[in-house]
Amino acid sequence: MKSKRVSPHVLRHSTAMQLLEHGVGRSVTAPWLGHESMETTQVYLHANLELKAKALAKTQPFSGQLRRYRPTDQLLAFLQSL
Repeated sequence: MKSKRVSPHVLRHSTAMQLLEHGVGRSVTAPWLGHESMETTQVYLHANLELKAKALAKTQPFSGQLRRYRPTDQLLAFLQSL
């Protein structure tokens, strides 16, 4: 450990990663780390491949029929009025 450089940022990053890996949400992690917004904490989620793999493992392939979206006339009229 003597050869390791451990800065306050490294400690904060490690703590954030551990909290997120153990299921603590961004809304708790962000203020605990002193982040101004939860968006700052989002960076940690992007960095964690294990969290991404776990999330993907919970998904299932789409089994429905793919169809092109067709907006209603009412929606189109509304958009035209903007």
